[in-house]
Amino acid sequence: MPRPKNAMEIFIQLDKSNCRECGEMTCLAFAGAVYQGRRQIKACPKLDLTVIEQFSDASEIRKALDQNGDEYLESLKREIGSIDLAAAAERVGAVYSVGKLTLKVLGKNFSVDNQGNLSSDIHINPWVAIPVIDYICSGEGLNPSARWVSFRELKDGKERYPLFHKRCEEPMKRVADIYTDLFDDLVRIFGGKQVEQQFESDISVVVHPLPKVPIMICYWRPEDGMESDLNLFFDDTADKNLTIGSVFTLGAGLSQMLDKLALRHGFPEVESPE
Repeated sequence: MPRPKNAMEIFIQLDKSNCRECGEMTCLAFAGAVYQGRRQIKACPKLDLTVIEQFSDASEIRKALDQNGDEYLESLKREIGSIDLAAAAERVGAVYSVGKLTLKVLGKNFSVDNQGNLSSDIHINPWVAIPVIDYICSGEGLNPSARWVSFRELKDGKERYPLFHKRCEEPMKRVADIYTDLFDDLVRIFGGKQVEQQFESDISVVVHPLPKVPIMICYWRPEDGMESDLNLFFDDTADKNLTIGSVFTLGAGLSQMLDKLALRHGFPEVESPE
């Protein structure tokens, strides 16, 4: 992202609570310090990870995501202790048994207990765990409507879409371009379902990273001098069942997962352009 023109461009991204947890007296003072280069924006503990990406240089992004993701995950785990997991299970399409809520993440079991302890049939990392706990704690549990929309059409998604496209859709498209079995593996390994072509795409596959948050991946093959294309679509209830930050995290994590799947099949790692 280009350097901010002034401190106000940074300030409007902050929650303006003047919590002082960053070490500055006010949010405005913190914004000024970031603009002057004396502080890094990741020092704000309340910022969404997508905002950190917007204002961080490439060398700091991965460290910020790892650090803030782990810290945010720990705060969500603490929140689990304050909710009724049995009631939450019924709301979000999960099951509750022997003190644990268990739901399906890409067809695999993922469980959490009242202390926030996580267990799963898949590797647990922040891109999976954060949306799962967010979904359990704050999701409305609306059933999918089968009305598909782009990320930009979700609440608060429009201004974040350029970053979503860069971090989620573009890398996934590059994987699809070189890994011809990608969509078959999405169906076979992750419980996806190939559906009738949507939006005139060549391939349309629906996966369920969470029970009530399906994602549709549409891919257009290169043809007649036109480049290939790939877009993610969400049920229009997605922003009721997850915060927009968690929707972003799901998309970015899914892209990373498919990149690693391609690597296991002998394809080169996909690098995102800076």
